[in-house]
Amino acid sequence: MPVLVPLAGLIIGVFAGFLLNVNVGFELQRYSAVAILAALDSVLGAVRAELDGVYDNRIFISGFIVNALVAVLLTFMGDRLSLDLYLVALISFGFRIFNNVALIRRHFI
Repeated sequence: MPVLVPLAGLIIGVFAGFLLNVNVGFELQRYSAVAILAALDSVLGAVRAELDGVYDNRIFISGFIVNALVAVLLTFMGDRLSLDLYLVALISFGFRIFNNVALIRRHFI
């Protein structure tokens, strides 16, 4: 039951993104990409935790916020240093997303 909260938020967010025509400026594209992956990682982590029976809403909310802040700060520092540090966050979140999807898939198989 608690896993429905993050899934409902994800579904509402996806529909809102499709219905609202939001254009992100070129200078904010990296930040939005990192934020989207941080959100997806948190939601899939919550689904996996619920399937494992260890879901805690406080951990989900704090992980969602902290992951997003760290990723945005890393991207910001990379912009100031003229380095592509946002790629570190993208690779890290991408790895975690694939890992969570694999664990969710194994749970159902």
